Amino acid sequence: MSLYKSIFIMLTMCLINSGCFYYRGAQQHKTNYREKEKEVLDQILGPGSYDARIRPSGINGTDGPAVVRINIFIRSIATISDVKMEYSVQFTFREQWTDERLKFNDYGGRLKYLTLTEANRVWMPDLFFSNEKEGHFHNIIMPNVYIRIFPTGSVLYSIRISLTLACPMNLKLYPLDRQVCSLRMASYGWTTDDLVFYWKEDDPVQVVRNLHLPRFTLEKFNTDYCNSKTNTGEYSCLKVDLIFKREFSYYLIQIYIPCCMLVIVSWVSFWLDQAAVPARVSLGVTTLLTMATQTSGINASLPPVSYTKAIDVWTGVCLTFVFGALLEFALVNYASRRQKRPTAPLNEELSSVNSFEMTSIEISDMYRDNMQKKRRESELEHAAALEAADQLEDGTTFPMVKPLVRDGLSKDKRRCEVHMPHQERRSNCCRSWLSKFPTRSKRIDVISRITFPLVFALFNVTYWSTYLFRQDQDNE
Repeated sequence: MSLYKSIFIMLTMCLINSGCFYYRGAQQHKTNYREKEKEVLDQILGPGSYDARIRPSGINGTDGPAVVRINIFIRSIATISDVKMEYSVQFTFREQWTDERLKFNDYGGRLKYLTLTEANRVWMPDLFFSNEKEGHFHNIIMPNVYIRIFPTGSVLYSIRISLTLACPMNLKLYPLDRQVCSLRMASYGWTTDDLVFYWKEDDPVQVVRNLHLPRFTLEKFNTDYCNSKTNTGEYSCLKVDLIFKREFSYYLIQIYIPCCMLVIVSWVSFWLDQAAVPARVSLGVTTLLTMATQTSGINASLPPVSYTKAIDVWTGVCLTFVFGALLEFALVNYASRRQKRPTAPLNEELSSVNSFEMTSIEISDMYRDNMQKKRRESELEHAAALEAADQLEDGTTFPMVKPLVRDGLSKDKRRCEVHMPHQERRSNCCRSWLSKFPTRSKRIDVISRITFPLVFALFNVTYWSTYLFRQDQDNE
């Protein structure tokens, strides 16, 4: 019995030992691909196998230029400065090229790509941003950069960059304008014989969905090539044009509507009494100073340029209207003071009129009418005398001529009474309407109430039709 137990225990121990041995052997034969990555990197980037100073060969291993394809992903656009004519942008920049020296075994698809964080380990294109003012990389928490090497020898370089770029602006249509800001990338040292940049075929420029700009809207973007030739050779260059449309609603609320309100407030003085000198002067001076302050504030936010902007035309005309309203009161005050002077000769001639007080304008009108009436009577008498003289030369006796002359005179008078007043009534309709207002100063105010709004409305029609049409032309 003890013999059987000892045999059973020995067999059990052998089975356990054989299982442990099999597990250890399987463990030893399992491949560690992280170690394989290290071996591959040491193999392809070793000192004797790869030199980062030498550029890759051309397409299909030819001696042509190395081809680098580029695409960018715009993450945010911080500011667009009209004064400095620049804009700040943050984007992810990607370059992709093929270096046949970096081909490696992918172990049946187990190694999809190798990742590096040190750009100096492989050859890099000498690209720079030609319109850059300032720029920096991002190193929080780790440097935002990586290099991926694929089994076919393809290399992908990606980095996050923040740049402040120059953006020359044309402000002739400001604030109804569109601005084109470019991002230019070029090779610094390699000519087109050694290095050529191309845009990626699919989606060369990508923009984040919720891109927010305070005063602009990104309408669209265009990609293009901008190769440059110098005395040292021709260099490959890429550019992307970002087209920004200025948001007009901000300027409508902050500039145009307040200017219109100031101009309309300056017209209130036309409805005030001409004797209210303090009220009209304070109103005119206040609106003029407010308009001048707003104009200077607008110009402070813009660069000094040699041409006239659309906003300059608007503020200049509004300032002119406000100043014109102030000058109108000066003219009204002058006319009011002048009509108070005594008119002795005319008052003596019209002393019989005591029912109401005559003004200098009414007296001058009556005097002019009397002179015209006397002139018409003298002309009629002269015509009658000429007609009588003609009849005497024909041998007609004077008694026979007298009735004829009287009849002719009565016809002329009758014809003048019917025709002349009707013609004057047509030509002097405005004068008859203005005669309802007793003083010249009052007439100036009444004319200004109509003239100023009509001229300002005509200016608005001309201004908006002109600049909106030019905006449409630029958009096309």
